[in-house]
Amino acid sequence: MKAMILAAGFGERMRPLTDHTPKPLLRVADVPLIDYHIRALAAAGFTELVINVSHLAQQIIEHCGDGSRWGLSIAYSREHEPLETAGGIHRALPLLGEQPFLVINADVWIDYSFDELMDYRFKSWESAHLVMVDNPPQHPLGDFCLGDDGVVQYRPVDSQGYTYSGVGVFSADFFAAMSLGKLPLRPLLDDAIGSGCLGAEYYPGDWQDVGTPERLAALDVRVRSVIS
Repeated sequence: MKAMILAAGFGERMRPLTDHTPKPLLRVADVPLIDYHIRALAAAGFTELVINVSHLAQQIIEHCGDGSRWGLSIAYSREHEPLETAGGIHRALPLLGEQPFLVINADVWIDYSFDELMDYRFKSWESAHLVMVDNPPQHPLGDFCLGDDGVVQYRPVDSQGYTYSGVGVFSADFFAAMSLGKLPLRPLLDDAIGSGCLGAEYYPGDWQDVGTPERLAALDVRVRSVIS
């Protein structure tokens, strides 16, 4: 299975940190965020990685190179302007191929073992499989509900569900109906829920959306306390 790291965004909420540094290269305990993902992918046995780039793209390309220092190969999907999540994945499909692939948001911290998904086989009704986590303070109601059979369901208003972690396995067909261009992932997820073809699992481990300078600083303190 190939993997893709989404790394093309402007990081608007992280400014001024992202004015001169792309968000995936911001550091936690002196290590760029994207390195944690690449290390984990390599440790899980992934050998082919696609990274989409746009904002300050050359910095990411120069940092990650061809991937050989991690024991894998990296191909880059360039975007003239960030195409958002679904748009970026759709543009990268020629690099990802026809088999299911793993997608990871560069701006999350998670200790999930990616080998759990490397050989994942979709259930007969699935076209995508998400990793869901507990809701962070800034998103207390979450995104979706999760049935006992792993089917993702709409979250009723004012009820509590789970949060999409930014980690998931997708089929190329999941994006077949969309056109090239800018599009977030949420509309496609909603369509898949309506069709009954979106599955998920709940992960109770360590996860953090690194969306603001304050969250980045808090994560840096927490990680340093663990490794010191």
